[in-house]
Amino acid sequence: MKKYVASLAFLTVAFSGFSQKYEFQTVKDLECEPVISQGQTGTCWSFSSTSFLESEIYRINGKHIDLSEMYNVRHTYPKKAWNYIMRQGNAQFGEGGLNHDVINSARDFGIVPVSAFSGMTEGQKAHNHAQMVKELDALVKENAKKPDPAWQNKVDAVLEKYMGKDVTGFTYEGKTYTPKSFLEMTKLKLNDYVTITSFTQSPFYSNFILDIPDNFSYGKMYNVPLDEFIANINNALDKGYTLALDADVSERTFSGKYGIAVVPQNEADEKLILTEIKPEKEITQQFRQAEFENFNTTDDHLMHIVGKVKDQKGNVYYKVKNSWGSDPEKVANGGFVYMSVPYMRLKAISVMVHKKALLSKTKKELDL
Repeated sequence: MKKYVASLAFLTVAFSGFSQKYEFQTVKDLECEPVISQGQTGTCWSFSSTSFLESEIYRINGKHIDLSEMYNVRHTYPKKAWNYIMRQGNAQFGEGGLNHDVINSARDFGIVPVSAFSGMTEGQKAHNHAQMVKELDALVKENAKKPDPAWQNKVDAVLEKYMGKDVTGFTYEGKTYTPKSFLEMTKLKLNDYVTITSFTQSPFYSNFILDIPDNFSYGKMYNVPLDEFIANINNALDKGYTLALDADVSERTFSGKYGIAVVPQNEADEKLILTEIKPEKEITQQFRQAEFENFNTTDDHLMHIVGKVKDQKGNVYYKVKNSWGSDPEKVANGGFVYMSVPYMRLKAISVMVHKKALLSKTKKELDL
């Protein structure tokens, strides 16, 4: 009888070892503003980067400021329209963008709190750009054939119709600001932010333009080996710096519903791995590159890395702030996604971070 009970106990432990539900424990948790929703828009690039800047403001001066994501969007659309029309339609025009587009917008036009510019018209409760994008798309396509001298005014009119009037001055906490003086008040130094990536079509430690559709502004990124790319993410978090992330979320094993992003070693585990710990694939530089070149990895979505967690087996995951809201009926973990190291190695297109957060070796190689 004792032998039977012991055998049963052994089988129970063995079985649980192969099918353990995730139990997460915090490893590193950095300050960020609450998860919000980008609504029916393709503006994750602004939500990601704006959240990143909010965390930077807190890191620099301890202030919690809810910045306007849509202020950056409103000032980026005219740039997209110019690029498309002046290239006579031989360019990308859409809702997408990258982290550096918010930095460029802030540099040119400053930043504002959401209380000064919500990006919504009277009575609107959620962001929805479907009709606005439809009208802008028709406008730029028409003007790419034969430009109307007033096309820029027409673009602005559409933006004002759906997002509201531009902001030139406002009051915040009893003080009057312009968007540029507000930026100055936050003490953000925009030239301190760099984007790093890891692909082999350009030499490592070069500064190159990554050829992806949403890089309409032809922003440059620093290229580093994959192991060093991940080491820099870890170094930044360890030093108290968050990172803005561009990644591929088209995989079935990226799930907002379950709050997990993983790369199963076996395809048969694709479903189970969303709720149970399963072995993950080893990601090499060569495999990452192949998946990028065959379009299995594309820049689908931008988010914000704000910490780390680990499961009961010691596997580490990055805590990634998403912009799909926090409704527990739709998303897990309050709207955060726990992204495994293999997923980050394979599916992260790039990260933007303060240059002081980089490894000394990387800064030296990049001459930063």
